[in-house]
Amino acid sequence: MYAILDIETTGGQYNEEGITEIAIYKFDGHEVVDQFISLVNPEIPIQPFVVKLTGINNAMLRSAPKFYEVAKRIIEITEGCIVVAHNASFDYRILQTEFRRLGFKFQKPTLCTVELSKKLLPGHASYSLGKLVRALGIPMADRHRASGDAMATVKLFKMLLAKDVEKEILKNSVKTEIKSGMSPKLLDIVESLPSKTGIYYIHNEKGDLIYIGKSKNIKKRVNQHFTGTNRKSKKIQMEVYTVTYEETGSELIALLKESEEIKINKPIYNRAQRKTLFQWALYPVKNEKGYMSLSLQKTDGRKKEITSFSSIQEGKNVLFKITDHYHLCQKINGLYETQNSCFKYKIKECDGACIGEISPEEYNERVQEFIENNEFESQNRIIIDRGRSLEERSVVLIENGIYKGYCFFDLNYQITNVEVLRNIIIPMQNNRDTKNIINGYLRKHKVMKIIPF
Repeated sequence: MYAILDIETTGGQYNEEGITEIAIYKFDGHEVVDQFISLVNPEIPIQPFVVKLTGINNAMLRSAPKFYEVAKRIIEITEGCIVVAHNASFDYRILQTEFRRLGFKFQKPTLCTVELSKKLLPGHASYSLGKLVRALGIPMADRHRASGDAMATVKLFKMLLAKDVEKEILKNSVKTEIKSGMSPKLLDIVESLPSKTGIYYIHNEKGDLIYIGKSKNIKKRVNQHFTGTNRKSKKIQMEVYTVTYEETGSELIALLKESEEIKINKPIYNRAQRKTLFQWALYPVKNEKGYMSLSLQKTDGRKKEITSFSSIQEGKNVLFKITDHYHLCQKINGLYETQNSCFKYKIKECDGACIGEISPEEYNERVQEFIENNEFESQNRIIIDRGRSLEERSVVLIENGIYKGYCFFDLNYQITNVEVLRNIIIPMQNNRDTKNIINGYLRKHKVMKIIPF
């Protein structure tokens, strides 16, 4: 649990500032579950430059509560939380100073979104809150007021959680919770999870990740782990302390994040998925008569494949569809063994390439058409699909055949411009598995929209 806050002060010399406004949003990693926003009477004058910057003046604060009157609420809303702020050392120092004046020791673990942004979102010209959220396409209202700045920090922190593929923020949060109480029961864990699409992370009592998975229904899938009788399920049941999750809305994004995060974090019960998921691939091979066949073979990293499959049966099923769609020959593609013509020729659905009735050049044009339509390297696509809520859409960006990453955007901001997307995209690794996850998903599922550019 996180207490994401922003504080406005009177200005002035170090350690002599007073709080004029405070906003705290209690954030569970997915949504705001509580909030506290209040003006505060600092009992000292506000510096003129601060009045100009924030719009808060001395007259506005005369009837506002003094700090000691809001201190109890601040303690309540931050209980058991990690304090998060943009330039956390400043806000945390101000809070500690105010509590020290009351004779109370305020001590919490902290996270700074400036430091996290520099690590997880490198390359920005400025890491000031206003400039950073503008560059990332995060809407912001009431700049230099506590509520507006704190809410912008919530949205920025949500993006940082998604970008943190090593899950350091998540693991540290779990460790903080472990210190504060007893392990919940399996039933309690399941009840706390949503029946939504996303990634789930199973942690042991040290906070370490022991399993990463994705599901269209997180609650149902985790329940299967907890009720399963196979060896892996029983080990997970013995070692689990808690389960955290991240909603994605899009199953494609969940698949891509699962693949990358397993490779990076190497959880002990994901051994099978650390290796490549796609053991079979389709290669173009010219036969002795000059006809280009689409050959289904065991994956060979030394050769350039057209597309890949997780099993030989999936590969055969897709190859049959490709052969039909492009009017290719089953015999040439290795799907029908015969010394004579293929079955499709007998029923007049093949034009006889298998027995030389059309030239290799004419036949190979159709094969080349398939290769060009399915060659990932030349693709520029924006894949738009459902988001985490009805008001949101997800985007997967592919540029020059390279998977750039993903993002979410509010329906109030129709974003289809590549330049804007480059700013708000959460960068991800591009590798053989990501290419084949995207191709495989698009073969089997419909998405809302694909925009070529």
